[in-house]
Amino acid sequence: MSARKKLPIGIQTFRKIREGGFYYVDKTGFALRLIDEGTHYFLSRPRRFGKSLFLDTLAELFAGSEALFAGLEAHARWDWSRRFPVIRLSFGAGMVQSAAALEVRIRELLRINAEALGLALRQDADISGQFAGLIREAHAKCAEPVVVLVDEYDKPILDNLTRPEAAREIRDGLRNLYSVIKDSDAHIRFAFLMGVSKFSKVSLFSGLNNLKDITIDARYSAICGYTEADLDQVFAPELAGLDRAQIRDWYNGYSWTGEAVYNPFDVLLLFDARQFRPWWFETATPTFLVDLLLERQVYLPQLGHLQSDAALLSSFDVGHIAVEALLFQAGYLTIAREEQRFGEYWYQLRYPNREVYQSLNNSLLKAWTPGGATTLGNKQRLGELLLKNDFAGMEALFTAFFAGIPNDWYRNNPIARYEGYYASVFYAYFASLGLDLTPEESSNAGRLDLALRFNGQVYLFEFKVVELAPEGRALQQLKDAGSADKYRAAGVPLHLIGVEFSRERRALVEFEVEHIAPAAQ
Repeated sequence: MSARKKLPIGIQTFRKIREGGFYYVDKTGFALRLIDEGTHYFLSRPRRFGKSLFLDTLAELFAGSEALFAGLEAHARWDWSRRFPVIRLSFGAGMVQSAAALEVRIRELLRINAEALGLALRQDADISGQFAGLIREAHAKCAEPVVVLVDEYDKPILDNLTRPEAAREIRDGLRNLYSVIKDSDAHIRFAFLMGVSKFSKVSLFSGLNNLKDITIDARYSAICGYTEADLDQVFAPELAGLDRAQIRDWYNGYSWTGEAVYNPFDVLLLFDARQFRPWWFETATPTFLVDLLLERQVYLPQLGHLQSDAALLSSFDVGHIAVEALLFQAGYLTIAREEQRFGEYWYQLRYPNREVYQSLNNSLLKAWTPGGATTLGNKQRLGELLLKNDFAGMEALFTAFFAGIPNDWYRNNPIARYEGYYASVFYAYFASLGLDLTPEESSNAGRLDLALRFNGQVYLFEFKVVELAPEGRALQQLKDAGSADKYRAAGVPLHLIGVEFSRERRALVEFEVEHIAPAAQ
């Protein structure tokens, strides 16, 4: 086994990793392919997936830093005699809250690049003029076309999504900046813009029609993140004492139609702390996301089973954000499969792994219910009752929970008047425990047909919202639908559970259970 190295936690600088004795997953093959096949690219990936490190790797490659690439795929295939001028713009640091502040930030970035290239900016020019002049003069001085790398291209907009007017002004300012890249094509060897979201070309990249989007491209699915082979080969010294299947369950599963990858931030924190925790999810509470899902009254059982066409996944703009696009671009959903229907590409979305599935539903459960401490206690109690198969306890738990919601909370929360509220809360309790749940596709907001696999058993739930009195139909619907039939062959105990909830009384009014023993072998 190879010797252990330092873990590059939070390090986005290629030189520091290569000179400092840190682990490095070789992504230079992807860089070569991009450079060989085109000149202008765009990539969207979730936060903390290694985007900044990849851009820094490109910068060092074009700058001709040969010693840093010794032993890597690019070393023997790159012409080290040529050095290209590199202009780097990053909006990752701090927050920009107005168009005026954005202008100050851009001018400062241009000044830093001009000094690094030994050039002077035109002080009488606007931002577009300064940027265009910098590109032209860098080309003339170095006798090589320019490389333009833009990191976190969208962060100034994302930081202001709750302030739409400011966000639009900032978007327009960035569009003015990025339009220079198209107009300066004769002076550019390579351009790459990276960020979390994918704003529509009309809103942000107007005219920049030579920008190739590789976000959903099977060839570049693993351009950021760690593959199975990376863990087994690069990080082999760190795997001792950790359950390989558990690592995969918690942190793998992100796919952009090609090879699936692990979240690199999670993997590095796991190797450092030797604990399975939602490291990535905990770095930023998705307040805006949770608020949007509340506002849209999203039906939680279907959240991890959404479908989208290619246009919808790209329809992201200020004031026009599709739930599917937001969840996908932010990394809370990923692509399960791609299909072509009637000349269009469609995508089945899913949760990437246990971390996201459990953590997001836990956040949504807290937002959907009053009283954080009470909710946490109920969730823990539910897990204990499942381990004991204590169905009477489950009935008492849900009865007490819904009965304990204050009337003021119902009046002040539109989500509580949404038809799918009760089924969503019921589902979120189980999902927040990370349990293996399968909601039926035919379920709607008033009904929830749910399969739970746990502890070598299968639990089939039918959750039904009724008016006032119990109808006794939830369990019967499970039986009439033959829901248990496809699970009988597994030879495990089955539990059919019918739950009815009164919308008017805001209370659980029926909880029926029928047990089916495994067939004799």
